[in-house]
Amino acid sequence: MEIAVDVVLPCLDEAEALPGVLAGLPTGWRAIVVDNGSTDGSAAVAERHGATVVHAAQRGYGAAVHAGLMATTAPIVAFSDADGSFDLAQLAAVVGPVRSGDADLVFARRVPARPGAWPPHARFANAALLWWVRRRMGVDVHDLGPMRAGRRTDLIGLDLRDRRSGYPLELLLRAQRAGWRIDEVPVPYLPRVGRSKVTGTVRGTVQAVRDMTTMLRRYA
Repeated sequence: MEIAVDVVLPCLDEAEALPGVLAGLPTGWRAIVVDNGSTDGSAAVAERHGATVVHAAQRGYGAAVHAGLMATTAPIVAFSDADGSFDLAQLAAVVGPVRSGDADLVFARRVPARPGAWPPHARFANAALLWWVRRRMGVDVHDLGPMRAGRRTDLIGLDLRDRRSGYPLELLLRAQRAGWRIDEVPVPYLPRVGRSKVTGTVRGTVQAVRDMTTMLRRYA
């Protein structure tokens, strides 16, 4: 059966969340779980639940996402977190505009579905960053979340170089410079399963802000 969409899921110690996450995968789509140094058996759990597993030796969000992208074969590639904060069934709405030809890149705009789903420090940092991007770069996007979709050949063609937290912003800025049609759709955002290791922590947010500020200076 031809794979319609490949879904890249960067993963660091998400064994607890993976069964529920993978259960939401739309029929006919393939999950590619990118293990980025897990020590809790995440890779084995992912394989038992039908996912293709890729190992990214270099640590970092961008490194894991890029390794997953390079392992894809489907014409459309979607991305999401593996921590249970998203229902993969929602990816159909994100992929839809790409599939129909109405957009080249679609971001999911997170809508907290429960208290505590989006820590205040992370939400504020995201809002401030995107305000600057809209004001200085003219890109009408309000969330730089981890769920997004685009065409495989186009995504690879952007030749993204960041391998840390600046990867999503580099994607947005390079796509804007390339004249892509960029859209966003609202998607419910849930509290993650288990303890946050990176993005949900204050330390992780500070690191992401540093990486993205560096990226902004490069493109401004």
